[in-house]
Amino acid sequence: MCIRIAVADDLPEITVWDPDEVSILVARDTQVHAVIRELHATLTIDLGAPDSPGGALLCFCGTPVELPPELAPLAVDAAEAG
Repeated sequence: MCIRIAVADDLPEITVWDPDEVSILVARDTQVHAVIRELHATLTIDLGAPDSPGGALLCFCGTPVELPPELAPLAVDAAEAG
């Protein structure tokens, strides 16, 4: 089962791994650069996902992880801004 990412309120950290739901919860209203950095660290360091040279977020099975609609446009804007 691939990892899912969801946005949530009132989290103690920027990202929180939920093994029961096989998901990573992301704190709402966090700067997108911080979210991407924390997601990458959670996926690669904590969960053993492969590190993509292109910067894509990958599941531990190697499948690209999709961002929720609340984050996807922000990630594209941040990547284009450089």
